[in-house]
Amino acid sequence: MDPRTTTALLYINGVTVSFDGFRALNNLSFMVEPGEMRAIIGPNGAGKTTMMDVVTGKTRPDAGEVYFDSSHDLSRLDEAEIALLGIGRKFQKPTVFEMHTVEDNILLALKSDRRPRATLFWRETPEADSRIDGILQITRLTAVRDRVAGGLSHGQKQWLEIGMLLAQDPKLLLVDEPAAGMTDEETHKTGELLLSLAGKHTIVVIEHDMVFVRQIAAGRKVTVLHQGSVLCEGPVDEVQDNERVKEVYLGRKARTH
Repeated sequence: MDPRTTTALLYINGVTVSFDGFRALNNLSFMVEPGEMRAIIGPNGAGKTTMMDVVTGKTRPDAGEVYFDSSHDLSRLDEAEIALLGIGRKFQKPTVFEMHTVEDNILLALKSDRRPRATLFWRETPEADSRIDGILQITRLTAVRDRVAGGLSHGQKQWLEIGMLLAQDPKLLLVDEPAAGMTDEETHKTGELLLSLAGKHTIVVIEHDMVFVRQIAAGRKVTVLHQGSVLCEGPVDEVQDNERVKEVYLGRKARTH
């Protein structure tokens, strides 16, 4: 399919990536539509992180196509250029400015003119204040806006980092294992947060916690990766009932937990 004729926001076709003879991605192909929330699961070594690295420009594919918004060939762009297109990535371990307040973290992340002159004469505006207030409400951090980020709980730091991504007004959010290390309550709230963003942003979530996946993927498509390729794709119930998925992923998890 010609990426210029598809409605997909993210179009990955036949992507292969090898490291020292090991194929991390093997003819990987899938598409994500605008406003979609897509959960991606799979065993360790399935290629999930490498896929995100390719989309964000950290890793160059050996073969295949990676297009964003139909016309942007991500395989030809660097990380900074890809970020400017509106692709934001949240890593598993939250990276926030721990010595700054929650509000200042979001302020520092706000999408703005970063050229030297604009930065030198930048002043906070009512529009910026309103944007920060909105993000704090979405991430449920209004009550701790003046707290130093280093004093937040693990879950709150994760929400703050999501808020910092939202401040960049991304079209596509790549979220890596957001529920890792969270309490059950924090995990559920994180699911609610991501669900509140679905439709307004396109979201791709990598996750191992199947309870969390069921929460965010109800009525949505789930993609299962195995050995660098798509093993199965479909509704979460269909995926969990797939015998091959049980064999290579869900069954293994059940045996090890």
